[in-house]
Amino acid sequence: MRVGRFDKPASETAQLYSESVSIDWRLYAHDIKGSLAHAAALAAAGILTKDEHDQIKAGLTVIEAEIAAGDFRWERSLEDVHMNIEAVLTKRIGAVGAKLHTARSRNDQVALDLRLYVKGEAAEVCARLRELQRVLLRLAEQHQNVLMPGYTHLQRAQPISLGHYFLAHIEALERDYSRVFAGAERADILPLGAGALAGSTIVLDRELIARQLGFSKISQNSLDAVGDRDFICEFLFDLALIGMHLSRFSEDLILWSTAEFGFITFSDDFATGSSLMPQKKNPDMAELTRGKTGRLYGNLVALLTMMKALPASYNRDLQEDKRPLFDSVDTVKDALMSVLAVPDVETSRVVGRGAVAAMLAVAADSPIGAVIESNFYRSVAADGLGRLPGAVVEVFCRCDQAIARARYRARAGSRQAGHFDTVRTDDELWNDEVARPVAGGWPVLEIDTSGPVDRMEALAFVRESTA
Repeated sequence: MRVGRFDKPASETAQLYSESVSIDWRLYAHDIKGSLAHAAALAAAGILTKDEHDQIKAGLTVIEAEIAAGDFRWERSLEDVHMNIEAVLTKRIGAVGAKLHTARSRNDQVALDLRLYVKGEAAEVCARLRELQRVLLRLAEQHQNVLMPGYTHLQRAQPISLGHYFLAHIEALERDYSRVFAGAERADILPLGAGALAGSTIVLDRELIARQLGFSKISQNSLDAVGDRDFICEFLFDLALIGMHLSRFSEDLILWSTAEFGFITFSDDFATGSSLMPQKKNPDMAELTRGKTGRLYGNLVALLTMMKALPASYNRDLQEDKRPLFDSVDTVKDALMSVLAVPDVETSRVVGRGAVAAMLAVAADSPIGAVIESNFYRSVAADGLGRLPGAVVEVFCRCDQAIARARYRARAGSRQAGHFDTVRTDDELWNDEVARPVAGGWPVLEIDTSGPVDRMEALAFVRESTA
């Protein structure tokens, strides 16, 4: 802003370098909302007459409608959203428009706009998190009886329900929701009245302003009020963590859609092809969600780095807080909308018989090695299976593009849970029973888990299904 000691405008280069209206124009609705509340406080203090107050309200209402319709002309020479709106208002209603800036600085004005923006966007993000949780809950209910291999170290570990997998992501999203919600509460502090850094000699009713703008608290220190961007840093961290959770979910879907896994198929609406290989179907939406997470991290680090060496109060560096904020908000909202399309993923081929059945026996040194003690067998034995002599488990091991079938016989070495004799398969049996690849994918194994699961019955079911 060049008034007072300046007798000529800034150079065009300086204007282009320092303007922010090309970015912060997005705050216009919050800026006008704050100005309307500030005008009401000025009127209540007797600084504005009723007629002047009415003119300001009418003028700001028209300007807001013009901006929303795309009919407002932004001027870079006026630097930011605040001065653009104020300049047009003053041009239209005269000196009365200039009185709107009484007892207010752009420093506390932008702090107000940003807090209103973060509160509003946090509510929107929370709503989309809840929507995604509802989608995942429906998927969990639909697939609660579908078995799939559970992984640790990206190696098959224990069978789990596909519904259990979806419920895991609901838990992560619940933590995201609680963080965003709590962060919005910390942003719920009215900074207006702090002025440039030390308030104003004109005392306004800040409680009135807070009520009109929906703030539950009022800032207690003017230096902190204009220089605080903790609420943005926290919001960017929350958004980065949401991105991380969506990225991990996307990574699972990407892996499961490969021929090597073959668990799922993306719908054509959320996949792309190849310009060279027309047979391909690429999971681009999931890959983009995974990739955009890096931008979310970068935005957080950019703001933290900018803030780390700022002196107290307002500094022009803070103008750079909006680009990473807006970008992270847009990115996460778009990513949440994209992931909401997960019901369009075809899950009828989630698990093959070999994928689950192979996990019901534990190999010692190779796919045809010994059955050894494990936590899984200890729990099975405790339920009674360990006391069954000669319990036979048919195991289907998927090796590359073939199914290699091996037979293991678990023998109870004692009646104590988890004690088994080591039994090795016959090499000739292994060589003779190598199967061909199964055309059409892997059939889904389902077990009724509506009541307590009997491990003996579950094992018997898998044996029958894989015979």
